[in-house]
Amino acid sequence: MTAADVIIVGTGHGGAQAAIALRQKGHEGSIVMIGRDSVPPYERPPLSKEYLAGDKTFERIMIRPEKFWADKAIELRLGSGVSEIDALAHCVTLSDGSRITYRKMIWAGGADPRRLGVPGSNLKGIHYVRDKRDADAMMQALENGAKRAAIIGAGYIGLEAAAVLRKLGCEVTVLEMQDRVLARVAGEELSRFYEDEHRRQGVDIRLSQGVSEVIGEDGHVTGLLLDNGETLDCDMLVVGIGIVPAVAPLIAAGAAGSNGVDVDIYCRTTLDDIYAIGDCAAHANPFADSAVIRLESVQNANDMANTAARAIMGDKEAYHALPWFWSNQYDLKLQTAGLNLGYDATVLRGDPETRKFTVVYLKEGRPIAFDCVNTMKDYVQGRKLLEAGVEKIDPELLADAEIQLKEMA
Repeated sequence: MTAADVIIVGTGHGGAQAAIALRQKGHEGSIVMIGRDSVPPYERPPLSKEYLAGDKTFERIMIRPEKFWADKAIELRLGSGVSEIDALAHCVTLSDGSRITYRKMIWAGGADPRRLGVPGSNLKGIHYVRDKRDADAMMQALENGAKRAAIIGAGYIGLEAAAVLRKLGCEVTVLEMQDRVLARVAGEELSRFYEDEHRRQGVDIRLSQGVSEVIGEDGHVTGLLLDNGETLDCDMLVVGIGIVPAVAPLIAAGAAGSNGVDVDIYCRTTLDDIYAIGDCAAHANPFADSAVIRLESVQNANDMANTAARAIMGDKEAYHALPWFWSNQYDLKLQTAGLNLGYDATVLRGDPETRKFTVVYLKEGRPIAFDCVNTMKDYVQGRKLLEAGVEKIDPELLADAEIQLKEMA
């Protein structure tokens, strides 16, 4: 058995930032990062964008050069996960059977892609875009001649993959059970704009459409049986139907949580000396009227990592960070500030036909979120309005794109 002062479980954005922040804040004890990936920490968002498209090499999406971790005396235990936690003994058992004791633990385990649950879901040629191995497998399929791609799920992952695959010359069909794309995260104005854009780019988008079976031949996917009885041919299937928080060992050890693992304002779980951050951490978010939510974003992972590191170093500061997100599709850069949970009205700034516009989400007249398409200025100024806690703004004023948002504070 070995010992570590701090164990960090997960080598994504949150885990990497936690290790970096601990060293920046003067932590001199041993740090061990445990990750299921076989490679050093890297950025995940580019996997379905620049990396898949071949615009960025793996070296360009690494969070730090490999040498950095050794220079900072941060040990990487790669290709291994945590199978069991003994919270009383402050000890973890890894998937290879080895054990490590700890003084503090930061769980940054993230989440796993939600799997298809229909017949044929175990065929080869089905891809989930969550880690480098997934993206590499898609790239290999394309090199092997895959040309007809079906995508199940029209969230950000599905639409980003569709944009890249069209760029690479594939025929692409997107299947979505909801009646619009981005239904979970965006208002109707944004959904319809992206539906139109993808169709203009040659993507076949089918809404309110489910899948009842994956069809295969010789163990490889060849098509889908849709729930309307139609058969759709494909030689590549991409699935983007959400994620499942990777917290099973924490919950088995007694941590509270139903949707992920519960944490307090300092990112502490209900288990002594164990913190949780990132996609898997359910927290009362001040920008969601203190509703308990999980946030799946790089921003949240990094800011929670800093909060946990400060708490471990005895410099407690409650987590309070404005959520923000982004998505690149074709030549469209979508930047989102805030959370639109519970919005009761929207205001459109600009004309979608110009491919530059902003959707403002209101709750009882108060702006709570901005979706900005190719409008960097609105995004920057909208963030500042939300961080300042601006109250009601006249919708007619918001709708006038000639008036800068900063003038409405």
